[in-house]
Amino acid sequence: MRGIYTPVIDIRRKVFTEVARMSYEGGNYAEKMTALPFKIVPGEIGKLRHNIFLERAIVSERIRLAMGLPLRPVDTQMPASAGVEHSAIAEKYYDPPLINVIKFACNSCPEKLVKVTAMCQGCLAHPCQEVCPKKAISFRNGLSHIDQDLCIKCGKCVDACPYHAIVKMERPCAQACGMNAIKSDEFGRAEIDYDKCVSCGMCLVNCPFGAISDKGQIFQLIQSIQQGDRVFAILAPAFINQFPGLTPEKFKAAMKQLGFDDVVEVAIGADLCTVEEAKDFLREVPEHQPFMATSCCPSWSVMAKKLFPELAHCISMAMTPMVLTARLLKKQHKNIKVAFIGPCSAKKLEASRRTVRSDVDFVLTFEELMGMFEAREVDFDILEDEGGLDRGTAAGRGFAVSGGVAQAVADAIHRMDPDREVKIASAQGLAECKKLLMMAKAGKYNGYLLEGMGCPGGCIAGAGTLADPAKTAAILAKYKKEAKLQDAVDSPYEITLDFLHD
Repeated sequence: MRGIYTPVIDIRRKVFTEVARMSYEGGNYAEKMTALPFKIVPGEIGKLRHNIFLERAIVSERIRLAMGLPLRPVDTQMPASAGVEHSAIAEKYYDPPLINVIKFACNSCPEKLVKVTAMCQGCLAHPCQEVCPKKAISFRNGLSHIDQDLCIKCGKCVDACPYHAIVKMERPCAQACGMNAIKSDEFGRAEIDYDKCVSCGMCLVNCPFGAISDKGQIFQLIQSIQQGDRVFAILAPAFINQFPGLTPEKFKAAMKQLGFDDVVEVAIGADLCTVEEAKDFLREVPEHQPFMATSCCPSWSVMAKKLFPELAHCISMAMTPMVLTARLLKKQHKNIKVAFIGPCSAKKLEASRRTVRSDVDFVLTFEELMGMFEAREVDFDILEDEGGLDRGTAAGRGFAVSGGVAQAVADAIHRMDPDREVKIASAQGLAECKKLLMMAKAGKYNGYLLEGMGCPGGCIAGAGTLADPAKTAAILAKYKKEAKLQDAVDSPYEITLDFLHD
């Protein structure tokens, strides 16, 4: 569903827009929160769920999450605005959990089910019955029938049917979760095992009922802007193509209309991360560790440390591009706040860590930023060019796509040591990342540089993106070529690395 503007995305965007508008306007937040569901879902007849009261109840919970508030218990009476007074401050971070299931929005999809559809022709060959290892398929009234008590969901009948009349169904959110963190509660609704979850957000974007959402900081960010703080936006490389009509040359003008002081591209930090990881690789592999894995994707690195703790020392200790860029800005400018704008839910979790909090004050996704643009009615077409975001290199911009991080690091290693051969292996999506690390654990990737991306396709397909990843990849390739510098080692900021570790 990526790149398709669905009713689920429409509701999300409306929630972000109205929360942003309410935050800019100020006033009685408790009263406005209560009124917002009626504004977002007007009228008397439900259009999506055929029950307007249910639609508004779900929107009410989405509003709470967008403001960083927890979901309300379903079995307890509590006003929609409960706790807002504790959230209406610029210094508030996320209260766990970050990713949430709105239970009464969940469709209670089956975890796994193999089912015969109306396309069954009752053919004489009945290959479905012949290949079933558990004899779970019989014929009733001339059509195939599956005994669900016997079926082991192997899918052999699905592959054998010449009419494609048998389908294997799986809960979309669980299928998208590479950590196997989603199961069913006692009522069959989706439930997240937070001991396994790494907040990649893939369940969020793959739930066709819009029952899963992450928490946001739009409310707190605007509170900070409104109280007069100087807030710098740092923009992830995946921003390209996310906002139709908003070119890199117009981005500063657009952000200033929202109240930001300035905008800097995180490709700067990506360059610094590249140089640091290249130095790490040259120093550590293979003398002190068998391989090195990149560190910039938080879902990947958290997954690795959760499932393969014995390999934790093989993950680069380099700070992520987000943190390096934020730290650079705070060294250059005193008494500022930094908001990371990017494609990723997991970056919200990263920013809430104790070691990162002093560097990154807010994290918003591109989807949430679009809500701010719409709330302020920013017209991209009439904005004037204020110069491009040209401080990062092509290598740094390439961090947004799968394979881009490892390639940038390998190129930097080659510049530092032309005789050093660097073998690369990369994976995208956490299920594939797990396979990569299993192979590495078995010694198959000794001497390699490994890259893992939690989202299939890389950051351009993150949970907070707006555009079709394939189209974004093509436009990003062009944007990389336009960079004044191509290699990370040529970044003028490279000399600040030691300064940033002080």
